[in-house]
Amino acid sequence: MKYRILGDTMPAVEVVFDAPGETMYTQSGGMAWMSEGVSMDSNMKGGFGKSIGRMFSGESLFMATYKAERAGSMIAFASTVAGEVLAVDVSACGGMICQKGAFLCAEESVTLSVALTKKLSAGFFGGEGFILQDISGKGMVFLEIDGNKVEKDLAPGEVIKVDTGNVVAFEKTVKYEVETVKGLKNIFFGGEGLFLTKLTGPGRVVLQTQNFNEFAGRIIRMIPSR
Repeated sequence: MKYRILGDTMPAVEVVFDAPGETMYTQSGGMAWMSEGVSMDSNMKGGFGKSIGRMFSGESLFMATYKAERAGSMIAFASTVAGEVLAVDVSACGGMICQKGAFLCAEESVTLSVALTKKLSAGFFGGEGFILQDISGKGMVFLEIDGNKVEKDLAPGEVIKVDTGNVVAFEKTVKYEVETVKGLKNIFFGGEGLFLTKLTGPGRVVLQTQNFNEFAGRIIRMIPSR
């Protein structure tokens, strides 16, 4: 397959299949447009158990699988918020751990499953829920980024502390923890809440400049109650 990323504010990835039988899958409702020669099948990819796990990690219970019936057929998947689309070659990086809702679409050979954080505190207080997304296998996966993408290559032992809503993904060599903000004044008046995400290298970390949940919360607070 070949792909290209279109658009700036609300981008999409457009895929052209090289041969019949090539397949892409996405969460329910992720397809934006397609040509003739592409068939669709909605299913609980991986079975009921994995589907339930995906639902708790922020994806839909059912996944939509699109298969090329002829060479040259085309399909596009669009982002849901303003930002970027990140293409990741899973074969090259060995897989990644992503925040819930980051998954846009992937080749059939890429596996999307749930990943429990090693520490309960990271799951309950990290801001992205107890269950993260584990992306493995071979092929291309495309991730949604809110706002702009910022990438960091952490050296062994190098630490970066991030507001959890600004974490998109990180390689499996990166250690993921949550730590408490120090100082009562910082907790109550700092505006960052009680916890920060602590990422320790080595490995690649992908961040985003916008925390969409925080942005949505500000919009909701401005909506009149009556």
